[in-house]
Amino acid sequence: MRNLILTIGLVATLLASNVSFSQTKRAAASVGRSEYIEVEKSVKLHVTDLGEGQPIVLIHGWPLSDEMYEYQYQYLSRKGFRVIGITLRGFGKSDKPYGRYDFDVFSDDIKVVLEKLKIEKAVLGGFSMGGAVVIHYVTKYNSAHVSKLALFGAAAPSWKQRDGFPYGIPDADVAGLIQATLTNRQDLIASFGAGFPAKEGNISKNMEKWLENINLEASPYAITESITALRDLDLRPELSKIKIPVAIFHGIYDKNCPFIWAEQLQKNIKNSTIIRFENSGHALFIEEMGKFNTELEKFAKQ
Repeated sequence: MRNLILTIGLVATLLASNVSFSQTKRAAASVGRSEYIEVEKSVKLHVTDLGEGQPIVLIHGWPLSDEMYEYQYQYLSRKGFRVIGITLRGFGKSDKPYGRYDFDVFSDDIKVVLEKLKIEKAVLGGFSMGGAVVIHYVTKYNSAHVSKLALFGAAAPSWKQRDGFPYGIPDADVAGLIQATLTNRQDLIASFGAGFPAKEGNISKNMEKWLENINLEASPYAITESITALRDLDLRPELSKIKIPVAIFHGIYDKNCPFIWAEQLQKNIKNSTIIRFENSGHALFIEEMGKFNTELEKFAKQ
C-alpha cells in the first residue's frame, strides 16, 4: 500500500510539472500593446495600434471615434506601417469624465499617448474636427513626435464665419446645431447620413448605420462641449507656424466642410498640397477608399 501511494504521488508530480512546462513554453500571441492608455489620473483613452514600421497616427472627427478608420487600419497595417488610432476623451470607448473638452485638452492627451508609445516622426492625420485638433497640436507643441501632417475634410481654419473669413458656417446655423445636441441628439446624428456623402448611394445604408452607431457611443456632454469649443476656435493665426509637409485631402462636394476651406488652408500653410477627391463629399475616407488609402501611403513614404 505504501508503495502504491508513493507511485501515485510520483505520477501526479510528473503530470503537474508537464502542465507547468507546457504553459511556460507557450509564446505570447500579442505584442504587448495596450488597448487603453492613461492620459491623466482616472482617464484612459482607447487606442487601436496595429502593424509595424513607420507610424501613422489618426484622429477621428465629431462625434465619431477611432473606429471610423477601420479600412485604413486594414490597408496600412499590411503595407509596412504602424497605424495608431486615438479616440479622444468623451468619445467611443475612451473614458468620458466630467470636465473640459477643448483643443488644449485634446492636444495634451495626444502628446501623452505619443510619449507613452515612444512614437517619433509620425504622420499625424485628422478628420473634420480632428483636423482642427491636429493643427492645434502641431502648433502648440511645435510638431513634437510628428514629421508630416495630413488633413482630411478638416473643419479648419475656422468652422464659423468671422471677420475676414466669410466662408464659415453662419452663427445662426452654429447655434442651431449646438442646441440640437442639447435637445435632439438622436435625430441630429441620424441626419448625418444624408449629408455625409457627395450624393445618395455613394455609401451604403449599412455604412451609414455603422457610422451612426459609432456617433451614438459618444458622451452627450462631450459632444456639446467639444462642438462649442470648435465654434470658439480660430486657427488662422496658427497656420504660419506649421513647418512640416502637409497634405490636404478634401472632397470637392463636401457639404459639411466646404472645399474652399481646403483652399484657404493651402493658401496659408507653407509646403502644403491639396489632394482633390473628385467624387466625394465629407465621407472621402469611404467614398473613395482606395484613393484615400493609397494617397496616404504615398504621402507617408515621400
